[in-house]
Parts: sequence; structure tokens; C-alpha cells
Amino acid sequence: MMRLFVGIAIPERLAQSLLLLEGGIPGARWQSREQLHLTLRFIGEVDGRTVADIDDALRAVREPVFELEPFGVGVFTPKEPRQLWVGMRSNPALLHLHRKVDTAMTRLGLRADGRKFSPHITVARLKSPPRDRLVQFLQNHALLSAQPFAVDRFSLFRSTLTANGSLYTVEQDYALDA
Repeated sequence: MMRLFVGIAIPERLAQSLLLLEGGIPGARWQSREQLHLTLRFIGEVDGRTVADIDDALRAVREPVFELEPFGVGVFTPKEPRQLWVGMRSNPALLHLHRKVDTAMTRLGLRADGRKFSPHITVARLKSPPRDRLVQFLQNHALLSAQPFAVDRFSLFRSTLTANGSLYTVEQDYALDA
């Protein structure tokens, strides 16, 4: 069995700028360079046969190259925040790619995610952060902006759970149309 998701790897220059955000929130578990990505669709645990079907379905997804622009920070479930993230400016091309990937996975019989797609890069995992420090961080970085980057591919990632967090490895890349 393999635990999989579909995502977009981020360029090195963006990763390095996101790593500079680390600090200021006691107890935050900051993501390593290898953990920084944008998830398009979580798949979950699947067997080898299903992996081959997923690969075939993703190879059939055709979309043009587009740009993403990181902007702002936030948390999910503000009352008990568990993830600190950097968002993306609204982008119809990204939403279209997400829908195509999601449709391809649903057609394979994989359960729909059920959550609203909120494009983001998780930069830290949180466990009971001091409210004042978290609010200060969010206020200080509310208008965070980074140079847009070209998205010329998306990837099938394997997620391996460890005591120190998840390890992500790219199983296959899928080029977008130039």
C-alpha cells in the first residue's frame, strides 16, 4: 500500500524565502524544504494496481502552463489552529487543473475529498500555539507576497509517515502543455 497525493512542487527560490518565515511561534513544527508543496488532491492509501490506474488517469490530464503568486498567510480552523500556511492569489488556471485532477480521481472510484479547495503551502504544523504569538505572526505577515512562479508540471507524491513528520517523494511528474 502507498499513501499518495497529487501536488505541485515549488521552486527553490520560493522555498528558501518560505524557510525564512520560521520562528516566532513557540511549539510550531516548521516544514523542511522537502515538505514544501501545494496539494491539488489528497488520495490516501492505495494498492499497486490502483497506483497504475492513477498514473494513467493523470497522464491524460492536459492543461497549459500557468503562473502562481504566493500571497498572505493564514491558519485552518482558527479556534484550534493546526496548520500555518502561505496562500495563493486567485488563479482560474489552478482551479481548472484541480478540477481536472479531482474528476480523474473520482472517475477511478476514489472517494472525493469533500473539502473546499483552498490553494496553500503548509509552512508549519501547530499544536496549541500561544494565541498572542500566532496572532502577531499572522498580522506581521498578512500581506506576504512572493514573486510569481511558472507551473509547468504537477506530480504524484508518496507520503511516508514518520515520527518526525511526513516524508514526501515524487513518484511521477506530469508535464503541462507549453
